[in-house]
Amino acid sequence: MSKILGIDYGKVITGLSITDNKQIFAFGLDSIRTKKLMNFLESFLDYEKIDKIVIGLPKKLNDKEETLIEKDIQIFINKFSIKYPRIIIERLDERFTSKIAFNVMIESGLRKKRRKKVILDKISATIILQSYLKKNNK
Repeated sequence: MSKILGIDYGKVITGLSITDNKQIFAFGLDSIRTKKLMNFLESFLDYEKIDKIVIGLPKKLNDKEETLIEKDIQIFINKFSIKYPRIIIERLDERFTSKIAFNVMIESGLRKKRRKKVILDKISATIILQSYLKKNNK
C-alpha cells in the first residue's frame, strides 16, 4: 500500500507529514522552504510511493472569504497536478491547526527557544493528515 503525504503550505515554510504504509498514523516528515518545495517533492517522489496528498485548506472563520495564501496554494496545486496527474490531491480545513500545534509544543515541554516555526509547521502538517485519516476511516 502506498502512503499519503500531508502538506501545511506556508508563504515561507511548508510543513510535511506522511502516513505509515497502512495509512493509519501520520508522522511529521520535515519543514522546508516553500520555494524549494517542488524540488524536494521531485526527489522525494522518486523513492517514496505516494498516491494522495492532503493539503490544508485555510479558511477564515466566516467561511466565506478566501485567505491570502489560498491563491499561492492554488498555483502550487496546478503546477503539481500537471507534473503528477496520477497523484490525487485532497483538501482539509486547517483552521486552528497552528493553534493546536502550538499547544502541543507547549504540552510536550519545548522551551521557548526551541519553539520554532519549522517545528510548528511540521506538527500542523501532521495534525492535518491525522485529521484526514480519522475523518476517512470512520
